[in-house]
Amino acid sequence: MIQTERLTKSYGKSRGITELTLHVPEGSCFGFIGPNGAGKSTTIRTLLGLLSPTSGCARVLGLDCVRDRKAILAQVGYMPSEAMFYPDMRAGEVIRFSARLRGRDCAAEAAALCQALELDVRKRIRELSLGNRKKVSIVCAMQHRPLLYILDEPTSGLDPLVQRAFWTLLGERRREGATVFLSSHVLYEVQRYCGLAAVIREGRLIIRGTTEELDIENKFFDYYERGAVK
Repeated sequence: MIQTERLTKSYGKSRGITELTLHVPEGSCFGFIGPNGAGKSTTIRTLLGLLSPTSGCARVLGLDCVRDRKAILAQVGYMPSEAMFYPDMRAGEVIRFSARLRGRDCAAEAAALCQALELDVRKRIRELSLGNRKKVSIVCAMQHRPLLYILDEPTSGLDPLVQRAFWTLLGERRREGATVFLSSHVLYEVQRYCGLAAVIREGRLIIRGTTEELDIENKFFDYYERGAVK
């Protein structure tokens, strides 16, 4: 579902990501881990064609991330790390606007998601807490039932009950065959919910494998300090 070969993104003399090679199999839940500034969000934005790579290549859903950017964005459920919307729109209006951008009628699915997340769609965005804005972002990413979810820190700002509801929803989608590429700082989440994982440091991949063999929750700092490549 995602394949990169020596993917590099530089910002002038500044480093973004360097020669990143990743393969995310269909149907997997893939955890992408690293501290702030490691290159996780740059990777995601490059995969979605929101940034142009400096060198290397990437394919998402079998499509080229530069040439086929619009087609990728139409088919992926993307959740950015920061939930930012037009502040005077109501939550329900944002959700419907997101569906119209894809030319889809997602009303029934959106209603089910809002109920599961206990989201009040009548409130304006500026009236919502961070956690409730995150709920809007979740609905926008999931309402069109994509085959691939690309999620950047999806549970930050969510209370424990909503986190549980979110993982339940995502588990249902995975059982239907969806693939998840997940950036997270929460090692426990990656260890519990992801079957595969990779650790990135200063723009470079340092290790990847199954979460069982990597034991991310207990060994992350060992991998990061060692800077091994696997």
